[in-house]
Amino acid sequence: MDLRWPRRRRWFAAAGALAVLVAGGVAVGTATAAGGGGTVRRSDAMLDGAGGVRLDTSYFTAGGPGRRPAVLLGHGFGGSKDDVRGQAEALARRGYAVLTWSARGFGHSTGRIGLNAPDGEVADVRGLVDWLARRPEVLLDAPGDPRVGISGVSYGGAISLLAAGYDPRIDAIAPRMTYWNLSDALFPSDVYKKLWSGIFFSSGSAPLGAETGDGGTSAGELPPGAGKSAGDPLCGRFEPSVCALYQRVAQAGKPDAAARATLTALSPSAVASRIKVPALIVQGQTDSLFTLAQSDAMAKAIKANGAPVAVDWIAGGHDGGPTEDGRIDKRVTAWFDHYLKKQTSKSTGPAFRVTRTGGLNSTDGSVTLRGASGPAYPGLDGSGSRKVALAGPPQRISNPAGGAPPAISAVPGLGSLTQLSSVGASLALDFPGQIAVFQSAPLKGGTQLTGAPSVEVKVATDAPDAVLFAKLYDVTPGGKQTLPASLAAPVRIAGSPRGTTVRVQLPAVDHEFASGHRLRVVLSTTDLGYASPAAPAALTVSLASPTLTLPTDAGLSADAAAIARWAWLLPLLALAVAAALLLTGRRRVRPRPADPALAAVPLQITGLSKRYAKSADQYAVRDLSFRVERGQVLGLLGPNGAGKTTTLRMLMGLIRPDEGEIRVFGEAVRPGAPVLSRVGAFVEGAGFLPHLSGRANLDLYWQATGRPAEDAHLEEALEIAGLGDALQRAVRTYSQGMRQRLAIAQAMLGLPDLLILDEPTNGLDPPQIREMREVLIRYAEGGRTVIVSSHLLAEVEQSCSHLVVMDRGRLVTAGPVADIVGSADTVLVGVGGEVPQSVVEKVAALPGVATAVREEDGLLAVLDGLTAAQFVAELVRLDVPVDRVGPHRRLEDAFLTLIGGSS
Repeated sequence: MDLRWPRRRRWFAAAGALAVLVAGGVAVGTATAAGGGGTVRRSDAMLDGAGGVRLDTSYFTAGGPGRRPAVLLGHGFGGSKDDVRGQAEALARRGYAVLTWSARGFGHSTGRIGLNAPDGEVADVRGLVDWLARRPEVLLDAPGDPRVGISGVSYGGAISLLAAGYDPRIDAIAPRMTYWNLSDALFPSDVYKKLWSGIFFSSGSAPLGAETGDGGTSAGELPPGAGKSAGDPLCGRFEPSVCALYQRVAQAGKPDAAARATLTALSPSAVASRIKVPALIVQGQTDSLFTLAQSDAMAKAIKANGAPVAVDWIAGGHDGGPTEDGRIDKRVTAWFDHYLKKQTSKSTGPAFRVTRTGGLNSTDGSVTLRGASGPAYPGLDGSGSRKVALAGPPQRISNPAGGAPPAISAVPGLGSLTQLSSVGASLALDFPGQIAVFQSAPLKGGTQLTGAPSVEVKVATDAPDAVLFAKLYDVTPGGKQTLPASLAAPVRIAGSPRGTTVRVQLPAVDHEFASGHRLRVVLSTTDLGYASPAAPAALTVSLASPTLTLPTDAGLSADAAAIARWAWLLPLLALAVAAALLLTGRRRVRPRPADPALAAVPLQITGLSKRYAKSADQYAVRDLSFRVERGQVLGLLGPNGAGKTTTLRMLMGLIRPDEGEIRVFGEAVRPGAPVLSRVGAFVEGAGFLPHLSGRANLDLYWQATGRPAEDAHLEEALEIAGLGDALQRAVRTYSQGMRQRLAIAQAMLGLPDLLILDEPTNGLDPPQIREMREVLIRYAEGGRTVIVSSHLLAEVEQSCSHLVVMDRGRLVTAGPVADIVGSADTVLVGVGGEVPQSVVEKVAALPGVATAVREEDGLLAVLDGLTAAQFVAELVRLDVPVDRVGPHRRLEDAFLTLIGGSS
């Protein structure tokens, strides 16, 4: 999981994009960029902000003389003006004067972060508007009053709302993925959102210039006027009051009244009654930082003031996923065209639009997006609703001491995976004993949820208060559950032994529950993203009402899909492809049918070849054939470049062979082949969440496969791996050997009939290697098959029953280890001195000895009836000075001989 905040990412946005200038500045640079609307001229300048702060700005124009409306563009938290340069140039080509700036404390701007304080960041924006009013290119509505709109993402979105509330000269706004009340966003239901708050504060507490990128100063360098606090290792670039607020709440694990009051006063909601300009509100669905509830409150307040409002729910958000920048940038431009240029014939789009997913794109694995639109925004309660009955007895659950281990819902940085919940994948994890579960019967018809569901529950506890995290899962008939948007809604409940009834509003989402699916409400005492009470407590949770209310919006209809221009060329393209196929005589090879005769054979490779990319005659693997039977532990050996990895990748269906075939239990292997479900693999290590226990990591992995829990055979896999009580400990406490065995156990989940392991003993000490050897032998003894690729020849010799040796892409030899190393009947006897020829002849004449000859290392004999022990006894009887006895050669000797002689 990557939680870094690169300068060019619009990750956060907690408060208001800095802006400012009060009077003029000095142009320090110019640049041009060619565009469809003419050359864009850019002027860079350091302008004066409020309180002596210096702001780094860029001003964009295009076209000839004449006045035009202006647009201010703010950036996200942790970013700079460079993040919005592309949008600024596009707007300039559309006939706008565009001003971007790095907020105080970011980029090259000086000052300290005050979270959009009225006398700080908001005053900066007022200064920017003053500066625009003096520009000869900017259209004025009155002296000192430019025609100006403002937009921004996250932090920049908040400043657009605040600017409209504090400065009546703002004429239109387009806030994106931002907050309405920062206190509600970071302390929802009085529960501290610790993970996001920590990420936010860490990104601003680093000394100015500590980030990488071309928008900042060098590491450790502070710009003039940055102030002493900019170098404070604890507070960094934050105002001391903001720093103190965070540290106080983070240590307490719960917000206090002063913290809530401070953040509320800094929020757009504080000036709600004064925001009376047209607002295009864009909010993310996969966003556990600024949820849809923030945009809902925003839309209701601005609409109540009589201003036009449109709401657009995009697919992505702060948790990741597609933010649809191209589509939204065009919509923002159309919004400003209508309200700033007064092009009233220009459509601003629907009053409400929501992006939905339509499965996976088969070409690149991305999620396909589609839209649905409606004539009015219904709010989170929807324009209608559906009632669904829930069932479940009162359940006694616990809040663990310290709130650990925590359940998992959203994880910042895993947004691409989070969005896959819409197509049936889920990373959500709950712990037994911490959750109360209530479930519906299978739905008799599909339901499209649009909004925030609600349910009434009763919670009894002796603790002063309790915190629960509410989730709504979609459960398939097979028992697979997914958490839409990976969101959980926290609720703090006053403690009462007799019970407190509370209406729980679950996360707002747009999700379709298919017919036959169940709805599962889960109430958990912990969540990774939030602070739970540290004191252990017992709770009894029951349904106060058996009804789950699902908001719906019948007014939404699917957007018409535009036909791409290239689609008109498809008929001609099809003809060209058909002609090419006819001319070349090539045709696509269809998947071959199963071979019943090989149904019991774990693996058979026949004539396998794979050329290097862009090469017609150089092969990574060439004409490879071998067969593996049940119960075998097969060692795949070869020097670097022998083709072992390429073979394994083809075997696992990751790449296609150029020639030949691979059959697993008679089925032809190809990418996505169903038979691959019978194959388990451990290649190049496994990634685990270090704060979770080994058991929890395995549970999470199996949930991600989407297969029923009973198919995991978890206990059997764990018994084979032999981790014991260590499974309950956090993985971060594991030794390398324990991590390796946990990875093997993960590969063994489901007890695959064919197990493929690449360097399973890598990094292990001798005792751990011995344990791993025993694991593999035990697994194969159950009638399954193991393939091991390893460089430890001595270990392969002890753990493997069969070998396949490759060199330069070709098969050198294959067969039982004993046959390759040397016959078990051939022994080499070391002697204390030279053995006379007469003694050699006596040995050769012994019954049960086929031949005996002198070798440099001693006496080499081929036994024909005698065992090695009996043979040694006979040698002692003949007074042969025996000092050692063993096989003819080791695997290392055989391997070097084979490789040295291969061609």
